[in-house]
Order: sequence, then structure tokens, then C-alpha cells
Amino acid sequence: MATFVGTTPGGTTPAGMTSAGTTPESEKDAEFQEHEKILSPDFLSVAQITEMLAEDVDGVQQKLEKFLNFKNLQTCLKEASLLDYYVSGFLWAKGMDFSVIQYSKFMTLLDMLLHNLRTLHMSLEDSIKWLGEVMAEIGPSHKNEKWNIFDVKQASAIVDYLKISLFQHYKLYEFLFFSAREEIVIGTETREMMLDKKQIQGIFLFKFKMGHKAAETICNINNVFGPGTANEHKVNEVLQRR
Repeated sequence: MATFVGTTPGGTTPAGMTSAGTTPESEKDAEFQEHEKILSPDFLSVAQITEMLAEDVDGVQQKLEKFLNFKNLQTCLKEASLLDYYVSGFLWAKGMDFSVIQYSKFMTLLDMLLHNLRTLHMSLEDSIKWLGEVMAEIGPSHKNEKWNIFDVKQASAIVDYLKISLFQHYKLYEFLFFSAREEIVIGTETREMMLDKKQIQGIFLFKFKMGHKAAETICNINNVFGPGTANEHKVNEVLQRR
């Protein structure tokens, strides 16, 4: 937040005062309060982050499933994909040895990027621009070093991670949120039919790049869309095109 020096009707502003009659100290307090609003409210509480740090991969997934109140992971592709997004992000951050506050801001950053896409229909270009603006406020380029949450190496790593995760697969997330869905009933369960052949291939490739096994991905897709939707032949087609 910039501080502007104004003038009084009779001349210059008295020393130590701004045009609004506030002191430089109060201006700094106001600026700090604005800075604190960046990436707020927190996506996960300190207690939740602390709980997950004590867990292995399966434990992290179970904790996030509980925190996010996901109830339909076996039949809802959106819930399964979002859980994978957050779990992958948390585990990546764990490898960076972040502090609790850094975990908090990073996970909130992940959530707000999806929020911008889901509610504001933000394009990939605008999302990248928004990320740059946020990192300028919480990263090493901020003019007040005391407010830097991430150092140069960490900020660069975060941007690189988002390039190969969310941004590289942005169209898949757009599809996840905005594609028309046709519900069909199989037995006593209602399942979402969302994907054509090309879209299924896209999910295969996405999961492969995120480190998931082909057999696991096939099983998950078939659980949601019915037996035979995915098979090894389709997986091989996707991998041969890489």
C-alpha cells in the first residue's frame, strides 16, 4: 500500500503526519493489516496441518478426506480429483520442509487458485498473472523483508510445482468444474457420466504424470463409470502418444 504525502490548505503537511492526519506508524500498521489479508482465511488450521505432518501418505489422505468432508470418493470423480490435488500439494510441501505458516499459506494458495477457476472462471493466463501478484506480496520480492513468507528458492520451487501440476492440466480442471454432466443410475447408485474417450485419455495422462499406477487409475475410473470404461489397451494408447 503506497503512502501519499499531501498538503494542508495553508501549506505543507506537518512533519510526521500524512494528509489524513495519521502518523507514519499508523500507516505502517494499516499496510501490515492489508498484507495479512493476503491468502486469508486459511484453508487449513495450524492444528490440522500439525496433525497431518505426523501422518504417512495414507494418513494424510484420510485426514484431508475428513477435513474436506468428502463422502463420495468412490463414485464422484470431482471429489477424488480434488482430494488428489490437495494431497499431492501437501506431500510436495512436506518435501520442502516448510514451516507451519508456510504450509498454511501454500495450501491456501492451492485452494484459492481453484476457487478463482471455479467461481470466477479465471483463465489460465489470468491465473498465472494472479499468482505473480500474490508471490510478489508473500515472496522475496516484497519491499519489507520482515513480511516475506518464502525465500527466493522456495518461491521459485512453488511456481515450478504449479506449472507441472495445476497449470499444465488446467483444461482438465476446467472440464471438472464446468462440463455438462449426465447422471445415470447403475443398480442402487447414482453415478456421474462425464467423460468421452478423449477425456478419459486425458485423465490417464494426468494421473501418470502425477505418479499414479495405471492399474489404480483404471480401477478408479471403472468404479465410477462402470466396468469396461477403462482398460490396459487405452492406457497403452495414451502412453505411446507421450
